[in-house]
Amino acid sequence: MNTFKAAVVQAGACPFDTAASVTKAVELIHEAGRSDARLIVFPEAFIGCYPKGCSFGAPVGMRTAEGRETYRAYFDGAVKLDGDEIASIASAAQSSNAFVVMGCIERDGATLYCTALYIDGASGVVGKHRKLMPTAGERLIWGFGDGSTLTVIDTSIGKIAAAICWENYMPMLRMFMYSQGVELYCAPTADDRDTWIPSMQHIAIEGRCFVFTACQYLKRSSFPTRYLCALGDDPNLVLMRGGSAIINPFGRLLAGPYFEGETILYADIDMSEIVRGKFDFDAAGHYARPDVFALTVNVKANLPVSVRDIGIDSDITGAPQSF
Repeated sequence: MNTFKAAVVQAGACPFDTAASVTKAVELIHEAGRSDARLIVFPEAFIGCYPKGCSFGAPVGMRTAEGRETYRAYFDGAVKLDGDEIASIASAAQSSNAFVVMGCIERDGATLYCTALYIDGASGVVGKHRKLMPTAGERLIWGFGDGSTLTVIDTSIGKIAAAICWENYMPMLRMFMYSQGVELYCAPTADDRDTWIPSMQHIAIEGRCFVFTACQYLKRSSFPTRYLCALGDDPNLVLMRGGSAIINPFGRLLAGPYFEGETILYADIDMSEIVRGKFDFDAAGHYARPDVFALTVNVKANLPVSVRDIGIDSDITGAPQSF
């Protein structure tokens, strides 16, 4: 497919109400689908909540009971990838004939991950990317992803991958994506600063790819009244102002940035622009210098516990069993 329509969703989730966030996501997918969008990109942590301004009661050297309770509520709102919430989103993608990139908070055991899900309307969840490096206070509430989820997904509309928020500032991560031939580079984020869009334009030019950046538009009133927010409690306070955009491989803005409220941004994507751009710059091809620079990437899943068959009956620790 040489051309298709893409959409970036700029909307606020329903913090600490995952069911309501899923319902809103489904409605937005259907709305974008009615406009014939084949790719629909959502913001970071749309399902499960981006807890802007919350410290979870954790000053250095102590944790408060109130903060622990806030984390418990946050944990309860995270989703399992085989749960009903993701199934509902996959069903909406299927009925809309769209590929959806959905930001969520994923629960795996007792650890949470900031994850971007790849949901193909034709076949459901086909992959995920866990945020490799949570930023600052995010490290308190989210685990670290590893190289096993840095894959680029080959789809009927192009090669799709996601880097979440400040991961996009990691040059080696970007280079690995370019080496895999990413064409539709998705950047779910919570960064609404003026400096974000120039970074996205740089990535589009550097990777000679289309960039889709999605950020929530979210007010304090969307959170519970008792939510621990260091930014204030005025219901009209804008905690995230959006700034979503779609950018072509030459750095030209096709849609956005938009800062005035919730919206869905659309653009017509001409895939031949990628080849036109790589005519004179291919960061992982003819413009690379492998004789000077080399990048090694560990794509193995790094598990805290592994079980090795040593040829005798053993328990989970690998110690011989006694009878």
